[in-house]
This record gives sequence, structure tokens and C-alpha cells, in this order.
Amino acid sequence: MTISAPSNLGPVLSAKNLYRFFHAGNEETQALRGVSLEVSPGDVVAISGPSGSGKSTLLACLAGLDEPDGGMVSVSGEPLSRRPEQDRAALRARSIGMLFQSNNLLDHLSVKGNIEFAQRLLGRPNRDRAARLLSDLDLTGRAAARPSELSGGESARAGLAVALANDPALLLADEPTGELDSATAALVIDLLLDRAIGGTAVVIVTHSAAVARAATREIHLRDGQIDTSADNGERVLAQA
Repeated sequence: MTISAPSNLGPVLSAKNLYRFFHAGNEETQALRGVSLEVSPGDVVAISGPSGSGKSTLLACLAGLDEPDGGMVSVSGEPLSRRPEQDRAALRARSIGMLFQSNNLLDHLSVKGNIEFAQRLLGRPNRDRAARLLSDLDLTGRAAARPSELSGGESARAGLAVALANDPALLLADEPTGELDSATAALVIDLLLDRAIGGTAVVIVTHSAAVARAATREIHLRDGQIDTSADNGERVLAQA
């Protein structure tokens, strides 16, 4: 399943000239070196690259979980960088859904409880939306189940339900298919593409060729920079 590139809509995510440095003793690692990208509603961007290329650091900066040393991230036109953590957390709750390879669910809560907990972080419990997510993701019959009682496919769908609990404009996914069998991985890809068709902007850090093929764009990182030589330019967004 593939989708077409979005129409000319304003970006949900804008990242300009991101730099991130780490220090260990006298050694400095340049994890990001001037990375820029924009993601519009309905866009699915796959971020690929070898281990150590800066993918996870970039995703953390895009989510506001880490602060870039240079550059700026904005989500839905609102600055995310250079703000107190309390403000970043509030913006994440309003506008960003996060889907991890694992650990998207709290073990002591049911599937429904996990969704409702994510909604309470925003201060807007919405039982109707929780029920709709459970129905849309074919989890209504598993609403009371704990994470340990779920199959791999059910767990993947429940994690996506939590990421979508507050109807985010931006969905960030970190290797969401990395530990899944091929059938479950294909299911997760289809679910992500369904969200994009509905207008969500989707960014996926991945090593999966299947995810990259399904995306509207692929950005390849190498040594903390966008590698414009990795593609013919049609699927790679060059640095601004």
C-alpha cells in the first residue's frame, strides 16, 4: 500500500539547521550537523541511515525530548525548541503522537486504560474517542486486556492507539516494525499510512526497506547530515 505525496499544504513539522553535539572528556561527537526538513499533512517521511548516523538524535529533537544545540523545531506553527520542558511537554501532548519499537504501553493498565492515561496527560479525557480508536483498530474486544495478554499484532495496534489518543497532527515512530514478524510489520505500515491518508504527518525512523518504499519521501542520514548522494533527489529532501 502506498500513498501519493500531499498537496501544497503548510508544514506540520519544520526543523531548520539542527545541530547536536555530545561531549565525553575531550572528545566531541557531532550527532547532527545542519539537518533541515519539513513535513506536511498527509506526508510520510522515512528516515534511514546506518547506526550512529543521527537518526535517534534527530527524532528526539523533533519530539522535543532533546534540545538541539543549534537550529529550531516548530510543530503546527508553534516553536518547540528553546522552551521550558513544561511547555514542550504540553505541546507534545497536544500535537505529537509517539510510537516506539516497544514500551508504548504501561504494564499495569489495560489497553483502554493506557489510552485514557494518555488523554489525561492533556487534561482532556475523551471516552468517545477512546472507544472509536479501539473500534478502528479492531481492539474493542481487548479493551480490558493488559499488555502481557496481547499478541504481537494486538500490542502493535494498542501502541498506535495510545500514540493517537489525542488526535495528533504529527506522528513520530521509532523503528515501529523492528521487532515484528513480516505480517505484523505490514499491518503496522498500513495503519500508519491510513493515518497519513487522514491528514496526519508521519515521520518514521527505520531500517526497513518496506517502510521506505511505502513512504512519500525517504531521508538518508550519514554522519549527522542528510546524504543527498543516497538517492536521485526525488525522495530525498535536501538541506535548506
